[in-house]
Parts: sequence; C-alpha cells; structure tokens
Amino acid sequence: MSNVVVVGTQWGDEGKGKIVDLLAERFDIVARCQGGHNAGHTVIVDGRKYILHLIPSGILHQGKLCVIGNGVVVNPFALIEELKALEGFEVDGRLAVSNRCHLIMPYHGAIEAAEESRLGDRKIGTTSRGIGPCYEDKIARRGIRIGELASPDHFRNRVLSNLEVKNRILTNVYGEKPLEGEAIVDSYLEAAKVVLPFVTDTAELLNRSIREGKSVLFEGAQGALLDIDHGTYPFVTSSNATAGGACTGTGVGPTAIDGVIGISKAYTTRVGGGPFPTEFTDELGEAVREKGSEFGASTGRPRRCGWFDAAVVRYSCLVNNVDALVITKLDVLDDLEEISICVGYRHQGRRFEGFPSSIETLEEVEPVYETHPGWRTPTSGITRYRDLPDQAKSYLRRLSELVETDICVVSTGPDRSETIPVPESPKTALFFG
Repeated sequence: MSNVVVVGTQWGDEGKGKIVDLLAERFDIVARCQGGHNAGHTVIVDGRKYILHLIPSGILHQGKLCVIGNGVVVNPFALIEELKALEGFEVDGRLAVSNRCHLIMPYHGAIEAAEESRLGDRKIGTTSRGIGPCYEDKIARRGIRIGELASPDHFRNRVLSNLEVKNRILTNVYGEKPLEGEAIVDSYLEAAKVVLPFVTDTAELLNRSIREGKSVLFEGAQGALLDIDHGTYPFVTSSNATAGGACTGTGVGPTAIDGVIGISKAYTTRVGGGPFPTEFTDELGEAVREKGSEFGASTGRPRRCGWFDAAVVRYSCLVNNVDALVITKLDVLDDLEEISICVGYRHQGRRFEGFPSSIETLEEVEPVYETHPGWRTPTSGITRYRDLPDQAKSYLRRLSELVETDICVVSTGPDRSETIPVPESPKTALFFG
C-alpha cells in the first residue's frame, strides 16, 4: 500500500512510535498530522532510547523525509530541543514543517495550568503545555501560525494584541501575574532563526510527492478515545486523533489514503482524568505498571492500567475503518495465571450495545468479562508466531474476534527485533511484507 495511516485505538501510549519506526523503512515520507509536544513516541534502536514529541519517528531512518503537518501545534523551543537530541542524525533536508502550523505561546500554557488548578478534582489531567488553548485560538481565528515568524513586525503586533486580552484573563479571572510581551516576542524571533529554514508549504510538498509516486506514512499523537469528536469527551485532547485527522492535518485528500493500521496494547492504559471501566483497583495495577514501564514519555506520569477493553477497541476500529491491528506489550501479561477481557458493558441491568457517547453513562457502566488462562512463560525474544504459547495465540485470536479486525503483528518488547508477524492474517504481508 502506498499511503497508510497509523492510529492508536485506545487512550494513547499504545506503542505507535515503535510501529511507525518499523514501517518507515518501506515508505518515502513520514508525516505527523496532529497534536503537540504533550505526547511522546518512544523508540529504541540498538539499545538506545529516543523520545520524540514533534518530529516523526521516521527521522531515525536515514534518507527518509519527515513532515510536521499543518494540524500540529508547535512550541518552537520544544522543537529546537528535539533537534538537539537527534545529534548524529542528518536532519537538514529531511525535515519539513508546515507554514500553517499554529504556534504555542507562553500564555497558552499559563492559562491552561491556571484552569486545571481552578477545576481541582474535576480537572481534565492535561500536561498544561498549552496545546488545548492553542487549538482554541486556532478555532477562534486568533491563532498565530509559524510562517508569521518570517515577518517580525507583523508577528510582534499579533503577539501584543493577543496578550492584551490574555493578560486580562490571567489577572482578572485566575489571579495570576501578567506576561511581558516584548520578552516573548524577542525569544520567539530568536528561535525563528533555527526553525524557519525547515518551514514550507507541506501540503504542496506532500501532494506533489504522491503524484510523483512516492509513499507516505501518516502518524498522529494520542489515541482514538482522546479524539475531540469521537473520544470520551470532555476528557480528550483538542484535535482529531482518528484517521480522518491525517487528511485535515496534512492537506492530503482522503482518496489518497490506501489503508489504516490500528495499534493496541494487550491490556489498556490511560493518563489523566476520565472514566476507565476496566481499570485495576488492586495491586495488579501497580504490577502491570512496573512491568510495562507505564509512565508517560512526555511527563513521567504513571499511567492507569486495566484489562483489555474490546468495546473500546471495536469502536475505534469502526470510526477509523482499521484494516489491521497491531497488538503491543503482550509480554507484560506473561506472568499472569488468568487474564480477563472486557467483552462489553451492562448499564442499569441491561447489556449496553455499542460504545456510550455520554461520559456519565461510561462512568456508570459495568464491564462484562471473559476469563482466559494465562501462559505463564516468557514471550520476549520470540520472533515467530508459531513459537508463541498456545494460550497466548488463543488470547490473540479472541481479541481479533471481539474487535472484528485482523491482528497482523504482535510486539513483545520495545526493540525493533521484538516483533512477530502473524501469518494467519492476510493483512500481514500487505503492510509488513
């Protein structure tokens, strides 16, 4: 397939970075379509860990062009730090940033942090890095785009005009100190010297490349359940983390997309607030968190852990039109005697069909579980599907049945080599052959 979208099918942190890294070898271009530096993709190559927040994982493959699309919101200082961390990789000529990306400004982070503090126990659980308020300004038509850095006087006027209102909000609504406009302008214009050489019209670049026969791998941040429209609203991110976001976030039309790969853990995690029907409430949660290293790549926050929720992943496969599924972190379940799968929900004594749109309903549902025997043997290091324990293969087949989607690859560790193609799936050769 020429142009493929990779999406997370849970609440993010499914291991998209590793899968994009694996697939990148087969594509000419890797394009990021949404989110900001609030999410991190962790990739391990030859034992060395790389955490990427804005730059697509394909940058770790020499010769691949990486694109940060217009749907991404950019903190230029975060981008500069990421470029420094990639020392040893040739980036010049291999990274393009859309001139339509919106800039995250200091007032975005200040307002977000103040609002989270005001909400107290009702807070969303954001990283307070300004991503949400930046998207708010974009939709309200008062955002500032990265291409505007090329016109210093214009940029200064835009910042100072916005800051006049933002400072009133910070001081009068939240009781915070105002921000100093000229200092912000000067620091951003200094950063512009580093970032502007990468800035271009990436929609033109991508569409021209596709017409020339080049292939594009699209990646996003977060997961489908954090999508602003289809996720567990309001406990969501502020952009479209579903497959449709690849089109709006890059300027590439839907008829150019050939396939969608979904990524899911063999269990479930989420970070921040919001309902989580299958969340562990005992010491098992801590055990899975430790074995799976379930701590945020961007923030280090501990992730909440729970059993695999087939209702969640089935819904994600539906709204993303997922062609094939990759299951990651199977090895984290190696020591368990029994493994449960949520096959659906009950609500007010009745079986709930589908996935609830109401957050109140999702908070009230009761998971319906199936219990499966564990395999109690290590799966790390296995590279052939036939060598997996029978109970593990049975577990994977049941997941596939429940989410109504083929599983084409299984991951049993963070390294590239810890990946198992599933020969039973006709989609394996299509995407990974």
